[in-house]
Amino acid sequence: MYKILIADDHPLFREAIHNVISDGFPGSQIMETSDLETALALTLEHDDLDLILLDLNMPGMHGLNGLINLRNEAPTIPVVIVSAEQDKQVVLQAITYGAVGFITKSSPRAQMTEAIEQILNGNVYLPSDIIRSQKTSLRSSQHNEPGIPPELLQALTRKQLLVLERMAKGESNKQIAYNLDIAETTVKAHVSAILRKLNVHNRVQAILSAGDIDFAAYLRR
Repeated sequence: MYKILIADDHPLFREAIHNVISDGFPGSQIMETSDLETALALTLEHDDLDLILLDLNMPGMHGLNGLINLRNEAPTIPVVIVSAEQDKQVVLQAITYGAVGFITKSSPRAQMTEAIEQILNGNVYLPSDIIRSQKTSLRSSQHNEPGIPPELLQALTRKQLLVLERMAKGESNKQIAYNLDIAETTVKAHVSAILRKLNVHNRVQAILSAGDIDFAAYLRR
């Protein structure tokens, strides 16, 4: 199934997340470590890892510096931050520095399972409350002006607008494919085109920028 590394210095949490993975993704190979140095060593030894679940505050991390070191050593292995930290700027910085998701330790078990599944499917995951609050701050700072210039939105095809609208609702590629009755590979192609046309680097930036868009107005054109 999957090969996953849990890097956290709290034994009880490691056990909890181990159980989440075992129950949600049966047959997965799970490794554990409690410090960044060992995590780096295991990452170099196992370059076929599917995912690293990384705590921000374990020994050796020094906050987001540990994430940066890990991404430099193993740029092809997806890393998701699992932390008690809920500061919105820290979460968004983690995504900027290369994390593919951020799961708060207070998340319910079912939400953790869904988040890990989305990430393993190639999507970026952020807690919905963080996405909502960031959209609110964007609205405040931009005086209700759209986060994306109209000329960039005009460059999107109707299907790309429909995909972006679903992305902004927090749907995964699989959910978008089902709701729009298209292949998941087609959704991925649309997402890539959307990121390129909007001049953003990842899915999260696109979602946050799309917070104030009146999709109905653009889809009526």
